[in-house]
Amino acid sequence: MPIRLAQPNDAAAIAEIYNQGIEDRTSTFETLPRTAEEILGRINSMERYPYLVYVDKRGQVVAWANLSRYRARACYDGVADFSIYLHRDVRGRGIGKRLLFALFEEAEKRGFWKLLSRIFTFNAASLALCRSCGFRQVGIYEKHACLDGRWLDCVIVERLVPSNQPE
Repeated sequence: MPIRLAQPNDAAAIAEIYNQGIEDRTSTFETLPRTAEEILGRINSMERYPYLVYVDKRGQVVAWANLSRYRARACYDGVADFSIYLHRDVRGRGIGKRLLFALFEEAEKRGFWKLLSRIFTFNAASLALCRSCGFRQVGIYEKHACLDGRWLDCVIVERLVPSNQPE
């Protein structure tokens, strides 16, 4: 299967793909490139918050997705943020959808009851991906942060995990 949990030797590829996302200025407010060492630290501590990778036929990591902590308060322990990044060469091929469904399954196994993310309002591809995977738009953060001198709005998307809903 081309989707699996990230391994330590995937750190450099994940950093490269993330750095493309940072350069493109379409998916993150981050501006400083990430190193393989930073990513390795995250992979090594992913017990609760997994990193998944998509591996092509040549065995190369070409995309990744992860869950991360939403807030530090205990009442939010079942809520996770998600991110998905694809190498520029493989965008538009349905890999993001496969990764998002796999990430949702991981979230379900790990007891999360909700996944959410914030997406730039102009990132039509990510918004369409989330819509096609059952996420709903719940609002817009106006002027959420400044990137390269521009204040950007973010769409908030969420999807509940039905099998893990609190009673």
